[in-house]
Amino acid sequence: MPEFEEKLERVARLLAAENLGGVLLNAQHNFAWLTCGGRNGVDQSRDPGVGTLLVRRDGRRFVLASKIEMSRLLAEELSGQDWEPIEFGWAEEKASPAFIAEQAQALLETGAALGADWPIGGGARFVEGALTRLRYSLTDAELERYRALGRDAGAAIGEVARSLTPGLSEHEIARRAADALAAAGAAAVVALVAADERLSLFRHPVPTARQWEQVVMIAVCARRGGLTASLSRIVRAGRVPDELQRRTEATARVNAKLLAAAKPGVTGAALFEVAARAYADEGFPGEEQLHHQGGAIGYRTREWVAHPRNAEQAQARQAFAWNPSITGTKVEETCIAFDDHGEVITASPGWPAISVEVEGVRYELPGVLAL
Repeated sequence: MPEFEEKLERVARLLAAENLGGVLLNAQHNFAWLTCGGRNGVDQSRDPGVGTLLVRRDGRRFVLASKIEMSRLLAEELSGQDWEPIEFGWAEEKASPAFIAEQAQALLETGAALGADWPIGGGARFVEGALTRLRYSLTDAELERYRALGRDAGAAIGEVARSLTPGLSEHEIARRAADALAAAGAAAVVALVAADERLSLFRHPVPTARQWEQVVMIAVCARRGGLTASLSRIVRAGRVPDELQRRTEATARVNAKLLAAAKPGVTGAALFEVAARAYADEGFPGEEQLHHQGGAIGYRTREWVAHPRNAEQAQARQAFAWNPSITGTKVEETCIAFDDHGEVITASPGWPAISVEVEGVRYELPGVLAL
């Protein structure tokens, strides 16, 4: 089944299950998901986009947008998908927070309930949680695009890391990473860099003017066509110290155990326990409390994170990005979970690999590159 039709069927099932007459999708991640990579984002600092999709229970579908946005959306983001345009003046939209809900409600049968993926008011029911679960299991077309994004992101960040020389600032390294991803048509929605002692001090090292001397880590989330891939790479000027190598190999084994455990039906809470036991087995108990371990990824940098009370269940063909860390190092890749294995999609060609076998499956995870 073509991707767009399959997604419309998922939305139809949601409408029936939630007893809704229609549902509004405005968040940038949901717009990208349903339109198979379309963009309604102009301001990337917030989730809401500039065009809203309405899918009605009888199958009719509309796009609601101001005169500023409608022509571009129809020409460049929604071409060939037969959305009916509902256009209005930008001042009308700004005049009332409930304007979009009121416009949508007028397109439904009298008394029919309206759902929305953001708290829009106007009596619309917030159903983002239900919509989120529609995104989990990737279609064949999404798998193809995701693998391509992973290959491009892994290659781009690998090349940037190899080109680094001591003395570069974290700001400059982040800029190079973002530029390399942009050249591949992707946006760096997260770009973290940790030089030397900052790698041990901070789990989320926002780039600074600090110049690296001995060791540096690049961590990015790359987005293209709505899909997001995460990866981290660490480089060392000169020989990799034994302790850094030991900690990185231990972290890779934690990552591999998470890759192997993310099978359909396993909960986020159970996956957190996998990580906690793995750290203890490696001689680093409690590291799971110092940073989240990652979790499901897709149209958001993390759809959900594994934690002790997470009841979300992994699904077949769902993307995950695990980012276990032991103080001073981290191993992060994006993978696709299948029934019997996880497929890493963000490998950097020629990067030093740590090979780990779990349950008969061998995983190749990134080590530290000595420059």
